[in-house]
Amino acid sequence: MEMEIEEQGETGKNVMCQLKDPEGNDLGHPLYLPQDAAPKELQQIVNKLLNNEEKLPYAFYILDQELVVQLGTYLQKNKVSVEKALPIVYQPQAVFRIRPINRCSSTIAGHTEAVLSVAFSPDGQQLASGSGDTTVRLWDLNTQTPMYTCTGHKNWVLCIAWSPDGKHLVSGSKAGELQCWDPQTGKPSGNPLIGHKKWITGISWEPVHLRAPCRRFVSSSKDGDARIWDVSLRKCVICLSGHTLAVTCVKWGGDGVIYTGSRDCTIKVWETSQGKLIRELKGHGHWVNSLALSTEYVLRTGAFDHTDKQFTSPEEMKESTQGGSNDFTMFL
Repeated sequence: MEMEIEEQGETGKNVMCQLKDPEGNDLGHPLYLPQDAAPKELQQIVNKLLNNEEKLPYAFYILDQELVVQLGTYLQKNKVSVEKALPIVYQPQAVFRIRPINRCSSTIAGHTEAVLSVAFSPDGQQLASGSGDTTVRLWDLNTQTPMYTCTGHKNWVLCIAWSPDGKHLVSGSKAGELQCWDPQTGKPSGNPLIGHKKWITGISWEPVHLRAPCRRFVSSSKDGDARIWDVSLRKCVICLSGHTLAVTCVKWGGDGVIYTGSRDCTIKVWETSQGKLIRELKGHGHWVNSLALSTEYVLRTGAFDHTDKQFTSPEEMKESTQGGSNDFTMFL
């Protein structure tokens, strides 16, 4: 299809140009374009020449430099010769069709008091929530309906955490007790775990690439201690004592050490076989309220991924995460 733009007035006000695709093929015949033509007008011309039913975005390049201003301004600034047809390369741009989130897609009712903690299961099929009504509820995300109501806590459920393999769910309450649940039945996996003297402030599981199946997790408390628990033995195996004030947050790192942040303005790093203090990080002038590890986001594939791969043994699940970094950098 041939499309011509006639000269208007003096020829000096128009520039003869040749549109080309990224491979260097000509798009139609040379065109006389006005010097005030900008990328917006060039997009209209390219869409017309290509007979695009849907108008697509394009970027334009002259001598490998993107054209972002009017044609005349570009030529004058870069002193480009126009003795011959000026080659302009058009490059298709990516089209992102994203529907904005402007409404609530679903409301799942059930708790009778404030919801204090939520956590998605590792496979993305379930949601667990802890509430001021002293219950933990499990929800089916596919149908957005309740599955189980887990009762047993005596006070507010402040935090919950799934094991990386999805076999266990642990919740901690304001009464200082921890309860392990079976996500398949909604029933408690034994009696509550007692040891902390004040309320639970955080729970973190040992990463699956360090040990599978998952057995150990660490909890932090207002009482100033962190405790490592074994869900198979149903008891605390190590108590991490050293902070002088409440432990506000805890993380079990990918390199096998535990990090605790406290209101005593310090971050302590612990090894997990005997509970020895490795190092102490000082510098904050006030409470340490949160911790984040760079290793939380570097794993390419975890125990569950988008391919819905099924593992036949804990060893296969463990191997799938061994490519992750052991960098223990912390961002506060």
